[in-house]
Amino acid sequence: MTSPPAVRGPILTVTLNLALDVTYVADGVDWDGVNRVRTVHRRAGGKGVNVARVLAALGRDVLVTGLSGGPNGRAVEADLAAAGLPAALTPIAAESRSTLAVCDLGPAPSGTAARRTALFNEPGPAVTGEELGRFLRDYETRLGRAGAVVISGSLPRGVPAAFYAELATLARRRGVPAIVDADGEPLRHAPAGRPSIVKPNAEELARALAAQEDGPRDPGENPAGPGTGPVTGPRGHGETFAGAEALRRGGAEAVVVSLGAGGLLAVTPEGAWRATMPYRVEGNPTGAGDALVAGLALGLVEDAPWPERLRRAAALGAAAVAAPVAGDFDRETFQRIHPEIVVEPARP
Repeated sequence: MTSPPAVRGPILTVTLNLALDVTYVADGVDWDGVNRVRTVHRRAGGKGVNVARVLAALGRDVLVTGLSGGPNGRAVEADLAAAGLPAALTPIAAESRSTLAVCDLGPAPSGTAARRTALFNEPGPAVTGEELGRFLRDYETRLGRAGAVVISGSLPRGVPAAFYAELATLARRRGVPAIVDADGEPLRHAPAGRPSIVKPNAEELARALAAQEDGPRDPGENPAGPGTGPVTGPRGHGETFAGAEALRRGGAEAVVVSLGAGGLLAVTPEGAWRATMPYRVEGNPTGAGDALVAGLALGLVEDAPWPERLRRAAALGAAAVAAPVAGDFDRETFQRIHPEIVVEPARP
């Protein structure tokens, strides 16, 4: 099974749990006292929105889709318009959520910048079946001119865990390559939709494969199917590799596992690769995975070789850590670290 050929339409991003992201930047946080905030950022957020921002900054046509409701939803729509990000959001009655990131720039004991960040995520609105059906109709219409689709983030209340698999299936039927970036039950169901790429991090992969809430199953049985051996969750390279292979056997064409400062592991129909970072970038990790996914999406529509896709994706993830706000990336960091990333064949 190979990816659909490269196409020229915009990259569609799906953010069902849209958010108004608020970021506080302080020169030192006293968690038991009063704090003075140096700067405040309020902007449209959610994983798909962050992906779209990075792609637009790289010169790629995008279309932001998802669910939007209430004052937070209107604030998100206004911010997208101000940023010049095309959007076609399906309205819902309940209010879209907000998130809060507190970025502490106070000095560490050694005298170096600490750059610690705490993130507070609200659960999101309740979505009705009628609203979800309306979104599906909108989504199928927009697939007609999409070059690729990125389906990412958490699900709001009322949305079935298998919904991302359904969206990936619809994209596959239209010949549109899909990337799914999710956690928990949505991730575990995602391979059934046969997406072009599934992108968990190592912890998300472990949780998805260890989950037992989906009905009766023998302890340790691999959700990829009988005879595939037990899975208790990745704990090292071998386990992570096996977990990625399990998702591929479940239907995903390729699996890219982000390993934080450890780089990336990709298991694909064309082979497996490990992208290794030359050094650790300190900063705000919020949105780093979204920048990484943007790099994968760009490589997908360009039909770039896998080592090239991984090097650019890993560099964008690192450059996003160096930026203070999710959805941005530091171009100097990107240009500096990109040629130093080593991509080598990987084995179990």
